Amino acid sequence: MNKNSLAKKILVVDDEPDTLELIKLVLESGGFETILVNNGVEAIAQIATVKPDLVLLDIMMPEMDGWELFRKIKEKDSSIHIAILTAKAQNIDRLLGLHVLKADDYITKPFGKNELIDKVKKLTGLTDKPQITTID
Repeated sequence: MNKNSLAKKILVVDDEPDTLELIKLVLESGGFETILVNNGVEAIAQIATVKPDLVLLDIMMPEMDGWELFRKIKEKDSSIHIAILTAKAQNIDRLLGLHVLKADDYITKPFGKNELIDKVKKLTGLTDKPQITTID
């Protein structure tokens, strides 16, 4: 865990240990503090104590799936930013996440390192505009 107290805190919720470790490596290389949990109950407890700047939430998890966890988080605090991070790449899943539940973003696995860091920066307010390259 990054000890920089100014670093944005990202709570990552995924039931796959390898995925959690990969996301941790990527986000910490981008200067973020990461908190890793592997289930919905633990996520709710961490949100109460850690107050993350962003939650990256997997959908396909045992016991409490990501859709249910999303609703529970928003019931407790509607201001928390949540991005769906999932292998479910079908349009219906994306529509459900972005337009029905109103997730802040929908990131499909596999994702590139720079893609994830850029999206997390945008969602945590570290960048508010896409980078535009001009050709002179």
